[in-house]
Amino acid sequence: MKTISNEQLTIQVSPHGAELCSIFANGKEYLWQADPAFWKRHSPVLFPIVGSVWENEYRNEGIPYTLTQHGFARDMEFTLVSEKENEVHYRLISNEETLQKYPFPFCLEIGYRIQGKQIEVIWKVKNTGDKEMYFQIGAHPAFYWPEFDANSLERGFFGFDRKDGLKYILISEKGCADPSVEYSLELADGLLPLDTHTFDKDALILENGQVRKVTLFNKEKRAYLSLHFNAPVVGLWSPPAKNAPFVCIEPWYGRCDRAHYTGEYKDKDWIQHLQPDEIFQGGYTIEIEE
Repeated sequence: MKTISNEQLTIQVSPHGAELCSIFANGKEYLWQADPAFWKRHSPVLFPIVGSVWENEYRNEGIPYTLTQHGFARDMEFTLVSEKENEVHYRLISNEETLQKYPFPFCLEIGYRIQGKQIEVIWKVKNTGDKEMYFQIGAHPAFYWPEFDANSLERGFFGFDRKDGLKYILISEKGCADPSVEYSLELADGLLPLDTHTFDKDALILENGQVRKVTLFNKEKRAYLSLHFNAPVVGLWSPPAKNAPFVCIEPWYGRCDRAHYTGEYKDKDWIQHLQPDEIFQGGYTIEIEE
């Protein structure tokens, strides 16, 4: 576990999954501490898929492969490649094990850089093979609800950098989505009220680059933390029917399969493409607002 700090915050990163495991600022912890009674992770990186493929199977050039939800990177050991006072970087390189599940040679680097009350999360994916590579990558950070009270129905609010016309889709079956049905995100005074029933139907998925910033507000409508991103999709989630003490804001360069999808992997919704030796760069920024 690596720890980096400045005068305003301290973060910890594990080589297991190159996962962010702690954000400590203002005398308190902001990142969910992985109690398995609710959810055993902090902030896994999702690669080479986001969400689920239909029946945990996908096809590349007609050959079927098995891959479970969110891919394998979150459960693998990364190598520390660089470390400075305010940043740390890890690397995962494809191997025989990954090629059995995902037939593309790759180099995945995940970095974290702090400045003030911001944590910049940096992703680099390089195609190290000799064929076009297809992949998805996404974030799944979980944050404590501000002033969590298990006996209260209210949880706070989400704010967005867009105030009207927002649409979302839902998971329909077997962890896969139905993008043919869109729902309107009903804001009140520009904010989305959050309570113990907001996620009764699982994640709310906003596609097509509708928003670039999501802010979590406390019950008094004071900003608590924000995520800034350029990803085309963002998922909002807290475990349904568990009254969990946390909520996730998840920027994704990808999404689960649409239900019953059995086409080629390269034709999945929101798939990313890399030519040989080409590098994808992405990520997001967490900002503590208090």
